[in-house]
Amino acid sequence: MKLKNAIIFSFAIMASQICIAQTVKDDFKPSTLNQSGQEYPQVNSQGYARFKINAPQADSVRVSLGLGGRGGTLLTKGADGFFTGTTEGPMDEGFHYYHLTVDGGTFNDPGSLNFYGSTRWESGIEIPAHDQDFYALKDVPHGNVQQILFPSKSTNTSRRAFVYTPPGDEKDKSTKYPVLYLQHGWGEDETAWSNQGHANLIMDNLIAEGKTKPFIIVMTYGMTNELKWGHMKEFKIEPFQTVLVDELIPYVDSHFRTIANKANRAMGGLSMGGMETHTITLNKPDVFSYYALLSGGIYTPDELKDKSKPKLIFISCGSKERPDAVKNAVTTLKGAGYNAISYVSENTAHEFLTWRRSLHELAPLLFQNN
Repeated sequence: MKLKNAIIFSFAIMASQICIAQTVKDDFKPSTLNQSGQEYPQVNSQGYARFKINAPQADSVRVSLGLGGRGGTLLTKGADGFFTGTTEGPMDEGFHYYHLTVDGGTFNDPGSLNFYGSTRWESGIEIPAHDQDFYALKDVPHGNVQQILFPSKSTNTSRRAFVYTPPGDEKDKSTKYPVLYLQHGWGEDETAWSNQGHANLIMDNLIAEGKTKPFIIVMTYGMTNELKWGHMKEFKIEPFQTVLVDELIPYVDSHFRTIANKANRAMGGLSMGGMETHTITLNKPDVFSYYALLSGGIYTPDELKDKSKPKLIFISCGSKERPDAVKNAVTTLKGAGYNAISYVSENTAHEFLTWRRSLHELAPLLFQNN
């Protein structure tokens, strides 16, 4: 009887899997992150991704993105030399890095645009989110994202940062702005928040809706990629802390119309950028008044004790990460008298839609009482 039930159960699972495979909607469209004129990769309304790679001399092509067993989605070679395949299940909404493994070698998809992540330029694909309106390109006044090169005596070089200034900044020469120093994660660089994160569009839309106070965002390389993945405990904050606090902040304050004081300065970051934020704000409590950890750990009352109290502590993550830890940490901080707020992005993990949503929630909270 047990064997019979097991057989019936196995057939039921197989039938359900076949049913799922048969219900994939054939409404695939090119990803919004494709190279100009490229039809693949494609995504459908359910979040499935489909690929088509021309590699007639190859024996195996696998896409690192998505389901399909170890290593991602294995594509099938056709008589025409094209490898095709679809993820076995829908992807989370939002942005994803991926690459191709062709006969053991790592390559980018020639159909997609490239984004710096995993310490290299990776292919990118966008699964349309149901709430993508908040980071959509709209007919509203737009701010400016400009590259700056600032001198760094500690590293004996000029370093790069990107600076977002609010709409109208170039015309109104009298207004001064608060500043958010916003850090990327491990494997990424200073291009991440504007390219993958759409930080500028999020701000443009919030400002147009009157939901946030205009402020400057500064994004620079956090010196995180010198370490290989898995060796994060070996990371030393001091070199980057010197670059940020002693070199970049004075440069920004002298070259942009900032309100150059602690009360009008915030620091935040995603993942390892959150870890950097955590350490630097504790080391330099006289520099920042607003702290934000986006999938980047938590604060405890003990480590904040005997330091000047921040105006806001914002902690977020995706619902597929550790939401209970984030919520419990904020509850504890509130009980200790801190202005702490938690945010959990629904149905996302350690990925950019989590961080886009987090910035969208964070921005209206910054500098409101200044």
